[in-house]
Amino acid sequence: MALGGAPVRLALLDDHELLLDSLASWIRVNAPEFDLVLRASTWLDLVHSEAFPTSLVIMDLQLRESVSIEARVRTCRAAGAKVIVLSAFDAQADRDRALDAGASAYLTKSQPLHEVMAVARTVMGLDGEAAPTQDWRPLPVGVTSVVRPALSDGERSALSLYVNGRTTGEVAAEMNVQYETAKTYLRRVREKYGRAGRPTSTRADLVRRAAEDGYLV
Repeated sequence: MALGGAPVRLALLDDHELLLDSLASWIRVNAPEFDLVLRASTWLDLVHSEAFPTSLVIMDLQLRESVSIEARVRTCRAAGAKVIVLSAFDAQADRDRALDAGASAYLTKSQPLHEVMAVARTVMGLDGEAAPTQDWRPLPVGVTSVVRPALSDGERSALSLYVNGRTTGEVAAEMNVQYETAKTYLRRVREKYGRAGRPTSTRADLVRRAAEDGYLV
């Protein structure tokens, strides 16, 4: 169950019926904190459904429809839904497009479903104080403790804005800096956490790190 009692309303969007069925079945059995209220095989089916918007949408990167991932993510964000993008391939360019548009995480379909839903729980803030967030991947060899990187004021501000839902462009606007400056702040944050042995390859990773270090509002 979600913090506060009610399950998180969830939608799935994928034009591969077999994968849609498999994910839906697994969630219903293994993730009771999510209420799967909408499953769609087309973008139009999703946005025209009476159940839309949901609190979270897990969507395929590539659909047969000619609607860009940026447009889909931004539409969901504008409607109040958070987004996790699933892809058959881990291409950096596609990852950047999805995350810059406002997706909370970019995951590959090769990942086990329990990992996908672990990210979903983190994105939706379901890991309370009684069950602190833990990354499912081991620390690198030789790293035995969690280190909090020393971030500059700009890096802390950019991180806080980004993990609380802003796109990179919105971070730049709120900080009154150029887009490339905001992008550099976020890159440096990722690099510092990486050197500390704390993964930050996805937006969800950054949410985890920010929650652990007190940057979430």
